[in-house]
Amino acid sequence: MKPQGDAPPGHDASYEWKAVLLLSLGFGLVGLDRWMVAPLFPFMMKDLHLDYEQFGSIVGILGIAWGIASILMGGLSDRLGRRKILLPAIVLFSLLSGLTGLAGGFLSLVVIRAIMGVMEGSFTPASVAATGEASAPKRRGLNQGFQLSLFALLGLGFGPIIGTQLLSVVPSWRWVFFIVAIPGFILAVLMAAVIREPAYVAAPAGEAPAHRWIEIFRYRNVPLAMLCILCAMSGVFVLGAMMPSYLMDYLHLSRTQMGFITSAIGFGGFLGEFGVAGLSDLFGRRVMAIISFVAAAVLLVVFTRIGAAPVALFILLFVIAFFCLGLLSLMTGPIATESVSPTMIASSVGLVSGAGEIFGGGIAPAIAGGIAQHYGIQYVLYLALGGLICGVLVSFFLLETAPRKAGGAARAGLH
Repeated sequence: MKPQGDAPPGHDASYEWKAVLLLSLGFGLVGLDRWMVAPLFPFMMKDLHLDYEQFGSIVGILGIAWGIASILMGGLSDRLGRRKILLPAIVLFSLLSGLTGLAGGFLSLVVIRAIMGVMEGSFTPASVAATGEASAPKRRGLNQGFQLSLFALLGLGFGPIIGTQLLSVVPSWRWVFFIVAIPGFILAVLMAAVIREPAYVAAPAGEAPAHRWIEIFRYRNVPLAMLCILCAMSGVFVLGAMMPSYLMDYLHLSRTQMGFITSAIGFGGFLGEFGVAGLSDLFGRRVMAIISFVAAAVLLVVFTRIGAAPVALFILLFVIAFFCLGLLSLMTGPIATESVSPTMIASSVGLVSGAGEIFGGGIAPAIAGGIAQHYGIQYVLYLALGGLICGVLVSFFLLETAPRKAGGAARAGLH
C-alpha cells in the first residue's frame, strides 16, 4: 500500500467501495451495541437498583477491556490477517449485546460488558487497517473517516432515538438489547463473502516482513497520537456516557428532550469523523487536530453556561461532537495508518485506539461516575474540558503525514 498519490496500478475500485461500506456498517454496529446502554440507563437504574458510580464502572470496564484487546489483537491481525479477527469478533459482540438484556444486576452487567469490550476492541484495529488497505491512497482519510463516523451515527446519533422509541413499543428495556443485536449476525455473513486479506498475508512463508512489536514506538507520531486520542476520548466518552443523566437529573428535561439533545453527539460526531478526516486529506492532519481540540474546548465552556435550553444545547453539542469525534477518526485512521510501515498498520491502530480506550473510554467514565455520585453530575463536564485542553498542547508536536502535505517522502520524518 503506497502512502500517497493516485490509485496504484491494479487497484480494485469495486472492492474498495464494497469493503468500506461493510466495514463502516460493522463499526456502526459497534457503536450502537456499545452506547445503547446510555439512553436506557435511567430505566435500567430503577429496575436493577444501580447508581451513577456503578454506571461509570459499567461503561468504564468495556472501555478498558476494549483498549487492552485493541492493543493485543492489532498485532495479531498483522500476523494472521483481517478475516480471522473480524468475523468472530462481530458475531460475538452482537451476541453479547443481546445478552445485556438478560442481566440481573451490576455484577452480571460488568462481566457481559467486559467480554463485549474484548470483542469490539478486537474488531477495531483489524477493520480500520482493512479499510486503509482497500482504499486508494488519496481517499484513505476520507474512507477511514467515513468508516469511523458510523460509530457516532448509529451509536450516539440514532442510538438514543432508537432506544427511546423502542421503549414505547416493547415490554421493557431488555427487549431493546435483543433487537439491536440482530443486524450484526447478518453483516457477519456479508463480510465473510467480501473482505480480503492484505497481500503480504497471502505471501509464501518467509516473504512477509517481520518486525518486533516494540519497534512501533520508533515512529514519533504513534506515542503522540496515543496521547491525543486519550485527551479526545476523555471528552467524548464522558459526554456520551453521562449526558442523558445530566440532562434529565440536573437540567430536569424530559425523556423526549433528552433523546433529542443526546442524539446531537451522534449526528455531529458522524459529520465530524467523516469531515475532519476528509478535510485533513486537503489541509493536513496536524492542522485539523489543533483546530478541532481548540474549537471543542471553547464550545464546551459555552455549553456549561447555557442551562435548560434544548435547541441551544443541541446545536452546541452537535458542534462539540463534530470536532471531538473527528479527532478520534483522525488519530485512529489516517495518522495511525500513515505513520508506520504497511506490516504494522493494525498494530499502530490498536495501540492508538487502545490507549484512548483504556483511559478515555475506561478510566475517565469511571472517574466521572464517582464525581457525579459524590459531588454532582454537572461537574463531569469539567473533566471532559481538561482532556480537551491537554489535547491542544499535545497536537502541536504531531508530524504531518497527509500525502498532499508530506511531499515526496513516504511516511516522512516519522522516526
